[in-house]
Parts: sequence; C-alpha cells; structure tokens
Amino acid sequence: MARRAAIIATGQTKHVSKRRDVNIVELIHEAVKACLADAQMTMKDVDAVVIGNMEHFEGVYNPDLWAVDGIGSIGKHQFKITTGGTTGASVAHAAYYHAASGLFDCVLAIGWEKQSDGDTTAGLIFQADPIFERFNMAGAIGTFAVAASEYMDQYGISEEQAAKVAVKNRGNACKNPYAHLQKAVTVEEVLNSRVLAYPIKLLDMCPTSDGACALIVASEKIARKKSPNKPAWFKALATRHDQPFNADLPLLIKMRSLTDAAKEVYAQAGITNPLKELDVAELYEPCTFAELSWYEALGFCGWGEAGKLIDSGKTQMGGELPVNPSGGVISTNCIGATAMIRVAEAALQIQGKAGERQVEGAKTALATGFGGSWWSEVTILEA
Repeated sequence: MARRAAIIATGQTKHVSKRRDVNIVELIHEAVKACLADAQMTMKDVDAVVIGNMEHFEGVYNPDLWAVDGIGSIGKHQFKITTGGTTGASVAHAAYYHAASGLFDCVLAIGWEKQSDGDTTAGLIFQADPIFERFNMAGAIGTFAVAASEYMDQYGISEEQAAKVAVKNRGNACKNPYAHLQKAVTVEEVLNSRVLAYPIKLLDMCPTSDGACALIVASEKIARKKSPNKPAWFKALATRHDQPFNADLPLLIKMRSLTDAAKEVYAQAGITNPLKELDVAELYEPCTFAELSWYEALGFCGWGEAGKLIDSGKTQMGGELPVNPSGGVISTNCIGATAMIRVAEAALQIQGKAGERQVEGAKTALATGFGGSWWSEVTILEA
C-alpha cells in the first residue's frame, strides 16, 4: 500500500517571453534554489530527482546529463520524463510515486522550458498526420480552431463567453508575481484582437514563455517533522491517454481522457459534486474555449453548460469554485513547466501561501495537465 506523501515546498522563476540574461541551466537553478530555500533544505536532504521538459522545442538534448549542474543533483538518483504539455504534471506524479513507494523520503521535481532558444511550432507541426491533418490542424492554433468551431456549433458556446475566460484569467495574473502576462483585458479587447484562425483570436491563446518550476515531494515522516510549511497532501491522481489522430478526437466536446481521469480521481477522493466540494482549481487551458470545455469534462457543470457557468461568475475569485487564480496557461506557458505550475499553484493554495491570489480557506485543490490532444492528468491535493 502506498505511503502518504505531500508537497512541502515550491519554487518558480519569473516567467517572461525571453530570458536573455540566463542560459537553460541557470534558469533551472533559479527554480531549484527557490524551492530548496522554501523547504529550508539543501541538496544533501534530497534523495531523488525527477526532471522534465520538451527538449526538442529547445533543440538541446540529453538534459538528464547537463541539467545536473543547474540542479545540483550529481550523484543522486535521477529520472527524466517528457510527455508534451503534460510533462510538468507527469514529473509531479512521478515524484509522488517515488516518495509513496517507500524507496525515497525526499524527492525534488523540476520542469522548465526556454522556448526563446528553440522552435516550438516546428515540433508541433511534425506531430500531425502529413496527409489528413497537417494542412489545417498542425499545432495548437489550428487544432483548437477546428475544435472550437465544432464546440460552438454543437453547444451554442459564444465567442463572448470564451472571451470572459481571458478576462478572468488575465485579471488574476495581475496578482501573480510569477505570471508572464500581467495586463488586464476586456471582453471587447479579446473579441477585437487579431484573428489567428477563426474563432481563435490572439487574446484567446496562451503565450510562449521562458521559465522553470520546482517542488519537493516528501514522505509523511519528512512532511510532518521537517517541513517548515503546511504540507499539501496528495489525495488522488490519475492519467489517461487517447488515440493520437487529432481529426478523430473529441477535443472540446466530451474529451475522453480528461473525463475518465476526473472520474477516477473523484472516486479516489470520494467527491461526488466537484463544483461544491473543491475549493479551487488550476486548469491547463491553452485557449479560452478549452477552459470552458474542461469545466464540462471535470463535472463542474453539465455538457454544453460551460457558457452559463462562466456567465454566472462562479469560477471567478470569490465565486463558488475559483478557477485559475494564478492566471492559468492563458497568462504563462513555459511548456515543460506549465503543468507543474498548476500543481505548484494548487499546493500554494493549500499551504495558504498564494499571496494576493489566495482563495481563503482552501483545503481541497484540483490541478490538471494537458498534452497534445490526447493526454490528460488530474491531481487533487488536500490540507
């Protein structure tokens, strides 16, 4: 039977579009240093390390070799993961499994991306089927444009309702010192921003960011006796995959991988009404329409009712279930770290350390990861 394990510390860099002042190793070191300081630990206290990024986006391979200099992990057990946009969540899950297994007591997890050093678009284009998909569904924008059009047609979701997601999340990001985009926007500004591929507009989409995130997962013994912070305990976690062809995937209409992962974590956690039983959620929303769809897949509302949910204000700060107090992926997207930031931000909420973006009294938090169009991870943390 797995041991209990908790996140006891987190560390993030300031996320920006281009960090010209540091190389990748130095960027990693910033997050690791901040995390160790938060835990009041040194690398001598760490038993194992789990790392992850989308190395082909940067064009610098074998990070498990050269990253040790930035991590300080020479001589440590180290494990590397790359799973697309879900990489950060996969790394966090692997750190949990390392600690819960009984093999390690203190595990450091790191995710990062320095997208300004590489070419994200080229990597995404070549994942698409060259005959049936690449001409219109290569990369996030084209894929979400097709899916959002279908979503609007089937459920009557409007561009205005999607724009409200950007308004909410970008407004929240103004209170997050780590967030990349810290400028509030209006519904009118979103709707009038440049069309990328109908109905996706510039302010509907996430940015490309440079940044890193780290967290420490510890066994119950360490979490209770040595942590200076309130532990954020892992309550439930699940991963689901789907088939790899975008054109045949229900990406924004009843997304199977996220729906199934959510059902599993709710069963593990004994949750039957997530809108009422969760206190806060950090969702991996690459675009505004995705957050609306994720509401439905996660059971926050019925199918096709996400527009009404965003209109109600229930997912705002101060609402029944605040979603993305950090500003979400719409405001920060350093791909290898993005899904870990969701987990780290959920942990900060449980610890009561989220500053101006804190949800008062948060005791149960959900975080999701999203990779490609087929991979979903869901994590529930509790006080």
